[in-house]
Formats: sequence, C-alpha cells, structure tokens
Amino acid sequence: MLASFPYLSPEEYLQLETHSPNKHEYLDGEIFAMAGATDTHVTIAGNLFADLRSHLRGSGCRVFISDMKARIEARNRFFYPDILVICDARDTETDTYKCFPKLIIEVLSQSTESFDRGDKFNDYQSLDSLQEYVLINTQHRRVEIFRRHTKELWLFQNYDDCETFCLESIDYTGTFEMLYEDATIESATVD
Repeated sequence: MLASFPYLSPEEYLQLETHSPNKHEYLDGEIFAMAGATDTHVTIAGNLFADLRSHLRGSGCRVFISDMKARIEARNRFFYPDILVICDARDTETDTYKCFPKLIIEVLSQSTESFDRGDKFNDYQSLDSLQEYVLINTQHRRVEIFRRHTKELWLFQNYDDCETFCLESIDYTGTFEMLYEDATIESATVD
C-alpha cells in the first residue's frame, strides 16, 4: 500500500493511474502497488491470450491482457486481471476499465495466490456478468475453473495436467500443451 496517498475516490484513482509509471489496484479508497510477474507467469498468460484472441475473432467478444482494469462497482474495487473477456456492448463506453466481464483469468503467483482465491474471488462474484473465474497454476500443470451456476452458487472443476480444459462461457477448448508452451514450472518456496 502507498501510505503517501489519503483516501482516493474512484475518479481520483483513475486520474492518478493514467499518469503513474506503475500499476495499482484500488480497494475502497486505498491503492496497492502491483508486483512484477515472472517469466513463467507472463508466458502462460501470453499463450492463452493469443489463443483466445484467435478463438474470439468475429464473435463480438474481446479479450484483454493484464493492462486492462476490471471495475467492481458494488465493492468499490479496481483490479488488473491477467486476462479479461468482455461480450457486453456497454463495455465499449470506457477505455481504461471494463465493468461487465464474462470471463476473468488469473495466473497464480506465490505472493498473490491466497488473495486471488479468497477476497478477490469474493469481490468478482458480485459481478452479475461474470460466468467463469479461472485460476492457472505456475507450480503445477493445473487449471481450476469456477462456473456460476446460480447467483450465489459457483461450481468448481479442476483440470490437473490433462490434455484439454474447457471454458464454457465462451465455448472454448484449450490444450495444456498450448497453455504451458515455453513455460518452466516454478518451484514452490517454503517460508
């Protein structure tokens, strides 16, 4: 957290972020600097982004990589997901953040894994448009998918080093070979 800033309104945050050399996530008036990513993290996100971009071409949906913010207005939050897919025309009204994602994907890092699984997922669940939340592991060949079943109920599906995985929200099947291509599985560190 950057202690030099008092409470910021969403508008002040967006203005600050426009001129900042570093990215910050916004949680109810406070901003938090984001750490850099590893080679493995960036490679996995890039592999999936490229494949999704090709898959979604001409569909009316768009895919964004880590520089696009997701706004969770109900919780007064802005996050930078690793990958974000939108299909709602209302999201064309803003060019620095999106409010109606259909699919959000986070590539896990050791420093943010518990937040991505816990509070961040809890915040994302308040987005009525969100149909799937995906966590991709960098220490194991694993993809975990949470799918909205009802407003309050999310179903979990784990793909553990399989040949393929499915993102039902956008009718997509990906391969583990494509996802982990050129990525070195990271070693777990013990604290």
